[in-house]
Amino acid sequence: MLKVGIVGLPNVGKSTLFKALTRKSVDISNYPFCTIEPNVGIVEVPDDRLAKLAALSHSKKIVPAVIEFVDIAGLVKGASEGEGLGNKFLSHIREVDAIVEVIRVFSNEKIIHVHSTIDPAHDREIVETELILADLDTVAKVRARLEKEARGQNKEALAQLPVLKNIEQTLAEGKLASQAALMYDEATKVLIRELSLLTMKPILYVYNVTDFDAPLPEKLLRPHAVPRNDSVSESVTGVKLDVKIEEELIEMSAEEVKEMELISHLGDLIIQAYALLGLMTYFTTGEDETRAWTIPSGSTAPQAGAAIHGDFEEKFIRAEVIHWTKLLEAGSWSTARDKGSLRLEGKEYIVQDGDVIVFKI
Repeated sequence: MLKVGIVGLPNVGKSTLFKALTRKSVDISNYPFCTIEPNVGIVEVPDDRLAKLAALSHSKKIVPAVIEFVDIAGLVKGASEGEGLGNKFLSHIREVDAIVEVIRVFSNEKIIHVHSTIDPAHDREIVETELILADLDTVAKVRARLEKEARGQNKEALAQLPVLKNIEQTLAEGKLASQAALMYDEATKVLIRELSLLTMKPILYVYNVTDFDAPLPEKLLRPHAVPRNDSVSESVTGVKLDVKIEEELIEMSAEEVKEMELISHLGDLIIQAYALLGLMTYFTTGEDETRAWTIPSGSTAPQAGAAIHGDFEEKFIRAEVIHWTKLLEAGSWSTARDKGSLRLEGKEYIVQDGDVIVFKI
């Protein structure tokens, strides 16, 4: 299971967001580092397609896709040099596959800000600068080793060293490693896996607001204070949330929520985090259950089958495939087959999000 780490400065709403997402009770206190060890929770991915397919198949059970969220302690300026929880904090980020960075936009005199002023763009710069500095330290250590091996004419080191220097230059310019212009050949992929850089991880921004309809501060919509590569869009991937309201909503009944005309936007965050991880969903459906299966985008039919069981990949013969909308239109699997809506696909078929599949092995 892939993990999404919730990251940000202290007192920006990380643990409150985690509680709203996971419905788990966690320590939410008005002081820095009330979270020391990461909290971990499993979150269902909202998907209206499941209920429709389950109704069609009269399924006894629905099993949604899930992702894992990790609430990580607040970062402070100087973390890359050991300030705050320092290396412990950074090691926790290194273990996740993507980052949700919570940025405080709201003002509240009762909630301490570690820098005594609300400046969302500056807060974002602090977090990302610390990640960049930590990555520079990692790169310098690996470069020393590769240079030594390259002097001995090690072929792998000779191939990886230019890639490493490219990444190092990008970081030295104050950019994220993910913004380096790289050719993703095998040598590069191996090096990136070895480096496990913090700023190579995809980032989704959560802007914690109290007025959902108010525009975000202009500085957040301009190019980051940390310079950006020209090839990277300035329309940053992110969602606005009133995190406190989201926490309160989980304590309310459906009738109370309806009466107060409140709307949760947590689903938007979960769905974007799922996509950020490069994941997609296909379905199996029948009387026993309708289930969402999580696979990496671009998976072949045998690779998708492996999500169910290894035999589905190793002993794959073919797959019967239909898009979920076509199945609903047909009204049943047998009718879809009679109408010719089902397709027989082989080992090379690339599964599409929303496919309903029966594997033949």
